[in-house]
Amino acid sequence: MRLPLITSFFFAFFLIFICYSSFSKPLEYPTTAGLSTTWTNNVSAHNSDLFLDGSVVIFILLTNSTGQTKFSCGFICNGTCISYHFGIFIVDVSDHVPPQVVWLANRDHPVGLGAKLNLTSAGELVLQDFDGSTVWTTNTTEKSVAGMNLTNTGNLVLFDVHDLVVWQSFDHPTDCLLPGQTLLQGKKLIASVSSTNWTTLKSLYSLVPKHDGLYAFFTVNPHPLIYYKSAPTHSFDFQNITQKSNVTYGNGSVEYSTEFGFNKQSNTITFANGSLSFFYLGKPTYMKLMSDGHLKVFEWQKGWTGVVDLLSNSSGGCDTYPMACGKNAICSNVQQCSCLVKDHFRAVSDFEPNLGCDVTNALTCDAKDDQHFEELNNIKHFASSADMKVPDAETCKQACLNNCSCKAALFRHVKGSSERNCYLPSEIYTLTQITDFDSDSDISYVAFIKIQKVGPSFAPSPKKKNELVKLISLTTGSFIVMLVVVVGLIIFIIRKRKLNVEMEEDYLDQVPGMPTRFSYEELQTATENFSKKLGEGGFGSVFEGILEDDSKIAVKCLDGLGQVNSFLAEVESIGSIHHVNLVRLRGFCAWKSQRLLVYEFMSNGSLDRWIYQGDREQRSWEQGMLLDMVDRYSEDMQAHGTEVVEMMKVASWCLQTDFTRRPSMSSVVKVLEGVKSVESNLDYNFTDPRMQTASVKREDDWTQLLPSRLSGPR
Repeated sequence: MRLPLITSFFFAFFLIFICYSSFSKPLEYPTTAGLSTTWTNNVSAHNSDLFLDGSVVIFILLTNSTGQTKFSCGFICNGTCISYHFGIFIVDVSDHVPPQVVWLANRDHPVGLGAKLNLTSAGELVLQDFDGSTVWTTNTTEKSVAGMNLTNTGNLVLFDVHDLVVWQSFDHPTDCLLPGQTLLQGKKLIASVSSTNWTTLKSLYSLVPKHDGLYAFFTVNPHPLIYYKSAPTHSFDFQNITQKSNVTYGNGSVEYSTEFGFNKQSNTITFANGSLSFFYLGKPTYMKLMSDGHLKVFEWQKGWTGVVDLLSNSSGGCDTYPMACGKNAICSNVQQCSCLVKDHFRAVSDFEPNLGCDVTNALTCDAKDDQHFEELNNIKHFASSADMKVPDAETCKQACLNNCSCKAALFRHVKGSSERNCYLPSEIYTLTQITDFDSDSDISYVAFIKIQKVGPSFAPSPKKKNELVKLISLTTGSFIVMLVVVVGLIIFIIRKRKLNVEMEEDYLDQVPGMPTRFSYEELQTATENFSKKLGEGGFGSVFEGILEDDSKIAVKCLDGLGQVNSFLAEVESIGSIHHVNLVRLRGFCAWKSQRLLVYEFMSNGSLDRWIYQGDREQRSWEQGMLLDMVDRYSEDMQAHGTEVVEMMKVASWCLQTDFTRRPSMSSVVKVLEGVKSVESNLDYNFTDPRMQTASVKREDDWTQLLPSRLSGPR
């Protein structure tokens, strides 16, 4: 038992080694490429690699940094690898942690196998799909590009003959920022749809630097909603500055500089600087806007780990992220999710409360008289903007009641001032429960949730009544018509079956030359309800019976002859055969699906009983072989088989090959007179001296009798 265990261990170790070695190609690729260079997206090429998570990478350039992680650019895919992107990613040179994508050229236009990346002689980097169509380009023709380089900071650069930057990926961020990279005003980070879908067509979140701060947007129709806005920490003046707002990601902080004001008289631009800081351990990091709206910093710790959520606050992110608990839900300070109003909303999933809630009774635009509001205090919406300024909460509620698309009236009041804001959302996303810890005593928040009344008080409009009556009438009428059709079809089928039975009965009575037809009741009585079973074969069972005239019969119940025509053909064929060795057909019965044949009863049983009966007297081997030589077409010889066998013995005695064993004529006469018998152990080889027997079957040392035939006179 010990040896198989050790063998299994080493076999498993061998498999692990093989698998690991297949993922451990040495990463040795150039950092720079010259003009007129083409790379093809080919997974079977030497520069392709498969990672443990299923990602496939076709390397083009790789940095020569000495750390455990390196930047690389090339073709990459994840998941099913049906489509590929050209991008920049971070790879682990030792443990082969899945590559971390930090920039993509063709996010919304992936390519297939066979796609090509060309650094043309004109200095333009062009990505073409397998069909030759251009998917992406740097548009750097005639800008004196001399080559392409991937820097140790993860920046893909097209440089000129003076090593100056002509084009760089840092100027075109996607959803990530690397240390030292700046997000300029006019650019934005757009989150991917999901971790496996890197496109942006259905993305919900974006991060944008604007002239008055850093904004995070939740993109829904009809316009984006702000779910985060930075607050400048301090400001100072610069003379003759033309720099616009920007955000720079550094190790340990995200610094943002915003254009705060401009004084024409002094030609002074006032900037407000701020930062989002986090603890930095000196390890490789990158910042990414996630598909759920979180802005996270990832750090290398023998693998990539999210260490900071930059937009979250002390409440756990509830008041920051619009979909923290899904639609129509409230998020508490410990990020527990619940539905807005218990009796009017239900959770999409009891096991996953963060998926949100569905309304139990949808709002009806033309039944606003049957709508009311449920008041929820200390409930805050993530959006900081307001649709209107109102004098009081009642005005805000009335505005929502008059707006068909409005789902709630969100009222905000700054105490001690006349500022009262009203927000009327057409969709309710996650609302936040304000606690004593993070509440502002100077601001009060109230949410009025619009509810459609149900029950006896709900009276639909005349138009709705007419539609309801039409619907009920149409449904009832359709049901009645369908019922009539089904009943009629059933009656038709029953009548057709009955008619077919009657036609079959008439047909049976009209066929000439048929045997006696018995009724099913007659045979049921004769066989005592088919109680005595004689046997069973492939075509049915046989039962013993006695007719009224005391004659015994054998009734065979047939299987598989349900059709009258096929059954009659069978009866006619059997009834037309008359042979001394065949049992006679006395009649038949055809009743409904029952098909029966009536035969004369065989008192001695069936033929197989006699053929295979073990205790019956057996013929001798010699007698059997001699009978086989008798002409089977001679009725006279068949009728006197015993005498023929005795004569054949005498003839064989006289025709033996050994002349000394042949009898004299006096001996033959004595045998014919019955005085003497033929000697035993005759030699039958005289039948065909040229034929050699392959084997000899002996009984009392007799020679084998060959299959010749003796016949009567011709």
